[in-house]
Amino acid sequence: MNTEKNKLTMKKFETMINTADLKLANELISATAQFVTPVSPTPLIGGEGYLSVVHFLRTGFSNVQWKADTLVAEDNIVAVNWICTGTHDGEFLGIKPTHKSFSARFMNFYYFDEDGKIINDVAAEGMIAILKAIGAC
Repeated sequence: MNTEKNKLTMKKFETMINTADLKLANELISATAQFVTPVSPTPLIGGEGYLSVVHFLRTGFSNVQWKADTLVAEDNIVAVNWICTGTHDGEFLGIKPTHKSFSARFMNFYYFDEDGKIINDVAAEGMIAILKAIGAC
């Protein structure tokens, strides 16, 4: 596996999630990749499935942005320490807008296939930081 190529793919991935670019999502994510997330009772599939989580977050945080703060690659895995920021300006999980801003860290591990496409994303639970920031817990 080419660890440097995978790290470059993650920089493109950062652009993809910040712009919700479906064409780029389909370029970077395997069409058969399955992502398990608390926002869906069934796995989300491919680039479109991955972007559905981005769109879900944008309903409550229209200006949400991710920045890859640290990337570490080994074999077919890239670990990314994300800084996620936004403002709670829409209803989110039944919580009315508080207009509070947040900055939270997320840790994700991305797995690549032999073609250099993302096939899995294992995330640490970062949602609690957002809920604390908006006063939901």
